[in-house]
Amino acid sequence: MRLHSMTIRAFGPFVDSVEVDFDALSEAGLFLLSGPTGAGKSSVLDAVCFALYGDVPGDRSTAGRLRCDQAAEGVASRVQLEVTLSGRRFRIERSPRWDRPKKRGTGMTTEQASVVVSELLDDVWQPLTTRLDEAGHLVTGLVGLTLTQFCQVAMLPQGRFQAFLRAKSEERHALLRQVFRTSRFDRIEGWLRDRRLALQRDSQAHAHEVAQLVGRMSEAAAESLPLGWDIADLAHEAAKGDIESWTHELLTTSTGHRDQTRQGRIEADRRATEAASAVDLARTTSRLQRAHGDAMAVLGNHDSAAHDELRRRATRADRVEPLAELDANVAEAAATSERLHRQATERMRAWRALSTNDPTGVDQPDPELDELPTLLAGAHRALDTARALRPDADRLVEVTGLCDEVATGLRDVSATAAALEQQLSAAPARLRQAEESLASADAASARLASTASDLASAQARVDATVELAALRPDLGAAKADRDAARADVVLLKERWLAIREARLDGMAAEIASGLAVGGCCPVCGSAEHPRLAVSAPGSPDAAAERALRKQVDDAEALLVALDDQLRHLETQQARLLSVTASCSALDAHQALDQAQRLHQETDALASTAGDLRDHVAEQREAQGDLVTQRDEAVQRRVDLTSRLELHTAERDRLRTLINAFLNGSGATTLPELVDLRTNQLDALSELCAAYEEVARADRDLSNATRALSAATSGAGFTSVDDARSARLEPDERRRLDEQIAGVEEKLRAARAVTGDPEHVAAAALPRPDLSALEQALEAAESASREAHSDDDEATRRLARLKSLDELTRKALTQWAPLRDELDTAARLAHFAEGKSSDNTLRMRLSAYVLAHRLSQVVAAANERLSTMSDQRYTLEHTDQRGAGETRGGLSLRVRD
Repeated sequence: MRLHSMTIRAFGPFVDSVEVDFDALSEAGLFLLSGPTGAGKSSVLDAVCFALYGDVPGDRSTAGRLRCDQAAEGVASRVQLEVTLSGRRFRIERSPRWDRPKKRGTGMTTEQASVVVSELLDDVWQPLTTRLDEAGHLVTGLVGLTLTQFCQVAMLPQGRFQAFLRAKSEERHALLRQVFRTSRFDRIEGWLRDRRLALQRDSQAHAHEVAQLVGRMSEAAAESLPLGWDIADLAHEAAKGDIESWTHELLTTSTGHRDQTRQGRIEADRRATEAASAVDLARTTSRLQRAHGDAMAVLGNHDSAAHDELRRRATRADRVEPLAELDANVAEAAATSERLHRQATERMRAWRALSTNDPTGVDQPDPELDELPTLLAGAHRALDTARALRPDADRLVEVTGLCDEVATGLRDVSATAAALEQQLSAAPARLRQAEESLASADAASARLASTASDLASAQARVDATVELAALRPDLGAAKADRDAARADVVLLKERWLAIREARLDGMAAEIASGLAVGGCCPVCGSAEHPRLAVSAPGSPDAAAERALRKQVDDAEALLVALDDQLRHLETQQARLLSVTASCSALDAHQALDQAQRLHQETDALASTAGDLRDHVAEQREAQGDLVTQRDEAVQRRVDLTSRLELHTAERDRLRTLINAFLNGSGATTLPELVDLRTNQLDALSELCAAYEEVARADRDLSNATRALSAATSGAGFTSVDDARSARLEPDERRRLDEQIAGVEEKLRAARAVTGDPEHVAAAALPRPDLSALEQALEAAESASREAHSDDDEATRRLARLKSLDELTRKALTQWAPLRDELDTAARLAHFAEGKSSDNTLRMRLSAYVLAHRLSQVVAAANERLSTMSDQRYTLEHTDQRGAGETRGGLSLRVRD
């Protein structure tokens, strides 16, 4: 960064414009700002910091104190700085927040802080930004330091250098990392740490997988883990190969156990086979003996007479079977004739019900079959007459609807006209009310700016009272701390002066103690020392004086800091008192509530002005529309009255014509009469058809009865009833056939068994003890099942152990290189972080690089410091850790 020139106006102590040419000052290398207290030396540096960052160092950063108190009211505070940053030349113009007179009216208004950043490109200043946040980010990125870091490094306030010297290594590390841009070494440390953590997570995942497999093998083999193994940490056993040896031992043991169970299974199967053969032989003999006894019982209990009766019933059923279809035809014809007779009766009843209201059909007897055509022709003529009047009936319905429609419209128009008259009478009052509301809203709009200003002032007073109440305890504590620190400084100076005076009194003895034998006295120059001065007991030495002087310096530095803090708090108190104007917190809050309420009411009323203006225009337009609508409604009422009279006359004429035709017919409307004649015609047509079907059904029944009688005599039955008694239902006939076949089958089977040599031979043998043989078989099969179960369990266990062993060896193979890589990464990460025992300095990599840079800075600083302090003070960079620090590398010593 290189400063070129700066212009200051109405800033700090500078009333008028002041220009500083840094290029001319920098020609000599270093330059000094000198002048009496209050001349503005610090304000020049403050202006540089303000131009760059929009704030000033230390306790002078109160925004209200940046403007010159003696500047004219209308003169804006401004700082313009030309500077080169990162090889690019910029011009930065900033103005702090300040109060100026209003351009209209009386009073003051606040001018907000502003900034303009321009860059010199091709000898032309190009504007870059006018936003405060963008300018802050731009300068911070180009300088490489934040405001706090810039004030610590490039513009250290008075009395704050001691804080940097006494800062811890971690605090210096954060600052110097920005200054020397060593973040790449921090990224190296972070990468090593992240790599170690990633490998550690992967290794833990593999370790967890191996532990699960080892636990599953222990569970599958029903064996506990070897003594001393920790299932949560098997890295040591995996590295030594103990896990692979243990799994191999489990496989060997399981294989031997499986061979033993396989042999036991073969022997149990042999014994079970022998027992099953013995049981099968006994069961076969017992079955043959039972079958021979059952056959002998069947032959002895057979009834021949009952069996012959069953066969005779089956023969009669076979002879009657061909007559079933004829009998079914007779039954079907009889049912059809009965059904058609009922339908004819019902249709006659329906036709008589429809003809009751007809004068031509009252009290008439049921017609004969030859009378039906004449009745049917009369029904056709009556229907045609009724249909001829249908156009007049349709027109009557249409005219009636028109009358109702016009009457309804006339009522609606009359009501509308009356309503419009009523609205017209009330319209002038509504218009006057809307105009009065609009006038009130316009007045509120004119008062809105005044209420907003009053509200802002009231809010500022409330905020100031709150801040003032919170500031008073801090101000009292700061005064007490400052007074205590001032008393400590006075006391320590008195003690230091007393020790210094005592040391001066005993200076002869101190000089004498430093004389060597044969050396010259620095006072008199003599090489002989006949009587050396001796220090009194308890006399102070140079070390005690330096220690107490250090305490005095520390106390004075603390006093300076406390004075700055107290002045800052007093400045804040004065500013807040000027804002509150000696107003209490209660009064300020009450005034704020009243201002808020008044502003809200005024704002709410003013916001309705636009709507009310539109409402007034709408009311005026609506009044004109009402007059037009009222006139249209009156004309419409006259037209509808004339139409209603015409439609009413036509409706009455048609209604008289149709009523004359309906009298005495039993129908109230012409459609009802048409429907009645249509229904009478349909009912009479159905009645004619029903009579014809009844005649045909009677002829079919007579023919079927004669055919059934002839077939019954031909089949050998005495009558139709005799034939029907011989008929059997399908289920009954099937049961009869099954009963005959079952008896004959039992007889054939019994004769076959009694004649079989094998059954005869088995009947001659003694009965076997089947129960004992089955018990022996059950015991042998149970033993065989247990042997099979044991062998299956041993086989499954061996297979599971082999599978788990393969997975375990695979997991161990994948884990081994990851453990080696994790060990290497952990050692490198710990070494770079200064946590490894190999790192004797306990210094981080980035701190090691910064330590080298800091040593160069210390060497350059000592060149200036030795001249400034007459070679009394020097700075010393040390790698040792300071008090309370875990790592070293950035510690500083000040040697006196």
